[in-house]
Amino acid sequence: MRENDAMTSSDEGGDLPWNPQRQRSSNERLLLDRLRAEGPASRAQLARDTGLSKPTVSSALASLEGAGLVHEAGTMTPERGRAAVLYAPDPTAGYALGIDIGRAWLRIALADLDGTVVARSEVRNHARTSATMADLVVTSAHQLVEGSGVDADKVTQAVVGTPGVYDAEKRRVRYAQHLPGWGRPGLFDQMRERLGIPLAVRNDANLAALGEYTFGVGAGSRLFVYVMIGTGLGMGVVSEGQPFTGAHGGAGEIGFLPWPGGHKPDTLEEAVSGDAVVAAARSLGMAGPLTAKDVFDAARAGTAAAVEAVQLEGERIAHTVAVVAAVLDPDLVVLGGGVGHSADLLLRPVRETLRALTPLRPKVAPSSLGEDAVLLGAVATALGTARDVAFERRSAH
Repeated sequence: MRENDAMTSSDEGGDLPWNPQRQRSSNERLLLDRLRAEGPASRAQLARDTGLSKPTVSSALASLEGAGLVHEAGTMTPERGRAAVLYAPDPTAGYALGIDIGRAWLRIALADLDGTVVARSEVRNHARTSATMADLVVTSAHQLVEGSGVDADKVTQAVVGTPGVYDAEKRRVRYAQHLPGWGRPGLFDQMRERLGIPLAVRNDANLAALGEYTFGVGAGSRLFVYVMIGTGLGMGVVSEGQPFTGAHGGAGEIGFLPWPGGHKPDTLEEAVSGDAVVAAARSLGMAGPLTAKDVFDAARAGTAAAVEAVQLEGERIAHTVAVVAAVLDPDLVVLGGGVGHSADLLLRPVRETLRALTPLRPKVAPSSLGEDAVLLGAVATALGTARDVAFERRSAH
């Protein structure tokens, strides 16, 4: 927006009339967004990019610098003329907290406004009730922030990733079948109160998709799908850079799809999850205590039953991808989760089976973020709000 443009009722502030203070705020936000998107710039470059006059840019930068939102980031010497000061957003103006709650592990990361993780922790999740798990989340988050040296008042948003779908109206999580008691109404309200900062709840597969889109192999995809295969089966969809969650948050709950044939396994989750890999290996003759990781390790060592079980898993994943391709037509499908970490063994049978199943064959690739996908997706989601809060707080200065 140019500095002389009057704001309409559809601009920031709804139907409030235009006034100089709102215009200054608009100019400051414009410059801050430009610096965050394109990197450090001089006053002259910012004036050219935004259409604002140089005096307006100088005034807005001075205000942003005084509020701690931008700082000098060096100088640039052009071929002709004097050296110009470069400005960049100050990443320490605020912080965001990402939390990944899994059946086996709790992962927490604290990131500055640039998205740089400044502290993180991984805690074994031995909780057997929803109350003890909530205690673990709150205690671990407080310990992480206290140990980071970051001013707790600057941590303004947390996002937690969890299996299931959060029902905001009923204040509870639905479909979190592998976390007993996790659907108790009011549980997350109590966690918010004890954390002392706003807490948003998101589906873990949706966050993994957003994390992979923001920081991993999904970058630049027009329609990107992340298939999370682990204890359960889930899917996250990112369309044009935005998560697609459906009318009630249930988009991507593909584990509930019936498995064709009318006999065990009954659902897609029972056919494709980590437990399915173990069940297939046992039916083929493997004995003793087994996990999906054990089966994949045995397949790498050449154990015939394990190799066959992995082949079967790849074929079933291919059926999953074929369904996704027919419904969504993505340009990329990423395999993630505990089973997805063994994509080195799965990609060949997935691709071969997919060629035989359907002419709709999106690119299939392994996750580049591994176990951090959900955590980084939570960080990316929390950052948007943390940046807004940091900007809104500038008036206090």
